[in-house]
This record gives sequence, structure tokens and C-alpha cells, in this order.
Amino acid sequence: MLVLIAIIVFFSIPVYSQPLPVIAPEDAGFDPHRLQRVDKVIRSSIHNNETPGAVLIVMRDTAIVYQKAYGVKQLVPETREMKLSTIFDLASLTKPIVTATAIFMLVERGELRLLDPVQHYIPDFQPWVDTETYNEGDIRIKHLLTHTSGLPSYPPVDKLVDEYGSPAPDAVADYLKKVDRSFKPGTSFRYSCPNFVILQQIVEKVTGKTLAEFCRENIFEPLGMENTMYNPPKEMLDRIAPTTYLNDELLIGVVHDPFARRLMGGISGNAGLFSNGDDLAIFSAMLLNNGLLRGNRILNPLSISTLTTLPLGYESFGRSPGWDIHSSFASNQGDLFGEATFGHTGYTGTSLVIDPDTRVAVILLTNRVHPDDSTSIVRLRSLVANVVAGAIVE
Repeated sequence: MLVLIAIIVFFSIPVYSQPLPVIAPEDAGFDPHRLQRVDKVIRSSIHNNETPGAVLIVMRDTAIVYQKAYGVKQLVPETREMKLSTIFDLASLTKPIVTATAIFMLVERGELRLLDPVQHYIPDFQPWVDTETYNEGDIRIKHLLTHTSGLPSYPPVDKLVDEYGSPAPDAVADYLKKVDRSFKPGTSFRYSCPNFVILQQIVEKVTGKTLAEFCRENIFEPLGMENTMYNPPKEMLDRIAPTTYLNDELLIGVVHDPFARRLMGGISGNAGLFSNGDDLAIFSAMLLNNGLLRGNRILNPLSISTLTTLPLGYESFGRSPGWDIHSSFASNQGDLFGEATFGHTGYTGTSLVIDPDTRVAVILLTNRVHPDDSTSIVRLRSLVANVVAGAIVE
């Protein structure tokens, strides 16, 4: 009953910047004592120097049931406390939150379809060619979304910068048009950042806007995600968790990913988004509520289902069109959530897991690359997911 009351009150408030309601774990079907075990798990990771700090938010439906900040967001040159409001470099969480969502919005508008070949939007984009038979295979939008295109995992950033300067989005576009396609599209899986930069190019060609503009106007502003953006302004730097040192300068508010930073000017389909726990909770609530939140429909229920379900014939690859279901990268989901669970991680130490069966979301944000990229939180993500799932009693 308390959950229902909180949700009714939440949806009746017209102020879009209003944060999600916060309710007691026991009122949302959690055992609070079991859920509190997560504190020990995260603090142990901090004690072992796997990350300087973390922010955890656990949700059920459109309410937050547990939220806490741990440790510090900055170790050097001074120590600064981690806060719930801390903004993080989301790294590859950019892919599903921004790029895949934008693609599906355009699908709903009749602007494109997942079966469209890339050549439909980028005419001189090369298809895959069989080296023995010379038969061709088109790379389609669905191949990019599911990482089954055959494109390389990452571009040669240093080489492209040396040749074309920085940033060089036009050079990236030319490189991606003709770079080696190593397998027939749709026949294998290889995680590829270039896939989502090509998707960015398609969104920008169709809409006539940058990816940052389109998503700000169509996702972030309608949902009231006021702390989510590319290239944060200087006045927000004090709230942002730093990542690593680059040429003796600490990166704060500048994307860590070299592809996005050096070649794409910070606005990229693969990385570059900054956000905090509150905004990611809002986005997660939208997904759990079938695309509708605060009177704004971002996507319809059929799009949410397609976006988070393995495509027919692609089950073995483990990727839905934008999200990770059970690929080799999906260990952040832990061992207990159901088969329909989807999520994604970010290289900097961010993670989002959503189980539509229990209607639970787990947001774990860290800047484990601070002050240097020498640690891993792969195990921590799984442990946190297991504790949260193990605390669900209703």
C-alpha cells in the first residue's frame, strides 16, 4: 500500500525535476537486514583499494528503496567525500542510455528500421565481402546494436590523431566506411565501440541535430534528468568524480575514453555521457514503467520489449539491441536475477542492472580508474547484485 501511495503522489507532482520517491525496503518487498549486507561488500572493496568510493541505488518499480554513498570521490591531490549527488563519467553506459534509445525513438517515428543497411544513410559505407566468393553482406542497424557487425573493437586512436589531428570526427567517419570487416554480419559477436559511433552518425543524419542535442531535447529534459549531459560546463566540475591523470592533469568532467575524447570532441555514441545516481534512477524507472514517466512517454511498451529482448536468431550472442543480456560482459548481473535481466557496464566503473521480472534496478557507480587504471570491480558488481537479489523476499 505504501508503494502505491508513493507512486500516486510521485505521478501527481508536476515538477519534472522532482526526484523519485524513497520508501523503506520492507515496504517494497525487501528484507532490510539482508539488503544492508551490501554495505560490507562495498566497503571491503574500498578497503582493498579497488575503488576510492561508490554510489549505490536500489529501486523497485518507480521508487528508491536503498541509496548510499561510500568512501571518497577523490584521493589526490586532496581527499574529497563521495556524495549521492556526485556525477560520474558513465563511459559505455552511454551506448544504451543515449544511442540505442535514440535509435528506437526514430524507429517509432518511422524514420528508420532495424533492418536498414548502413549504406541507406551513409552511401559509400562498405559492405562485408567474402574473400573467397566475393559475395557481399550488408551491415545493418541491428548488427550495430547487437555488436554483430564484424567491425573492430576500437579504432587506432593514436594513428588517426597523428594523421588528422584532434578532434577528427570526419576522419573517423571515413575510417569506419572502409575499415576491415572481419566476419559476415550477424554470424558472430564482437563488442565494438565503432558500432555505436556509426549509429550516432545515423541519428545525426536523420534528425539534423547532434546526438547531444537530440537526447537532451527528447530524453533528458522530458524526464527531468538535470545532471545528465555531454561535456559538462565548468560550473559543474566540483560535483564530478575525477578519473585518471593524463599528462599530469587530472581528468574531471572530461571523458576518459580516448575515442570519445580525442576523436569525437567528447560527444560520441560509444561514451562521453556524464550523469549521477538520481538521474539514472529516473531513466531506470522509465524503463521499468514501459517507457512512460512523469507524463512523458519516451518509448512505447513494444519498443521497450524489443530493446531489452534477444532478437530471434541472435540468442547465442547474448545481446539485445543496445543492452547486455547474457554475453561474456554480463557478470555484473550476478547469479540470482532472472533470465530476462538486462544491463550494461562502463569502463570507468559504472554499472546498471534491471530485472523486469522482480522489477528491480541496481545502479552502482564508481570511478575505479581514479587515480590510475590499475584495479578491477568486476567481482564487486556481481557481489552487489547477488546481495540485492538475495534480499528480495516478496
